[in-house]
Amino acid sequence: MIEHYRDLSGYNAWANQRLFNAVQALSDAQKTMDVGGFFGSLNGTLNHILVGDLLWLERLEGEGEKPASLDAVLHERFDDLWRHRQNVDHRLGQYCSALTDDKLDSFLDYKTSAGIPCHDNIAKILTHIFNHQTHHRGQCHHMLGQLDIAPPPLDIIYYFRENPE
Repeated sequence: MIEHYRDLSGYNAWANQRLFNAVQALSDAQKTMDVGGFFGSLNGTLNHILVGDLLWLERLEGEGEKPASLDAVLHERFDDLWRHRQNVDHRLGQYCSALTDDKLDSFLDYKTSAGIPCHDNIAKILTHIFNHQTHHRGQCHHMLGQLDIAPPPLDIIYYFRENPE
């Protein structure tokens, strides 16, 4: 299973790169336009994905940024958001590269943003992290179409084809 999470980490960074390349073509007004997404705009949604990852990495690593809310906008400027995204994708990759079977089988005690105590398996947490990103990238994919930008293919099979083992 370790290789599975390493694959998901690689896919995650690849898909984020493709998505950010597409969003970069938009004006600042289009990036922040409320197009009816759960977090309103592309900027709001991309910030939310980053917030979620930062919260999970702080729990998993025991250090790092801990945004105050799930809808926090950490970066208004797209370039700053992209740099931060790349840094976090690198951290996720490093975390997955250092995984062991014992670590995957272990459990993490933490509190949710609402203060609810939890005791969850690390492998399931990692599955959630990568699934969460895929879910919200799908929303961004739809928003790009609403803004008349052809969304890039983000299916994981394309990643595997571009990155054979």
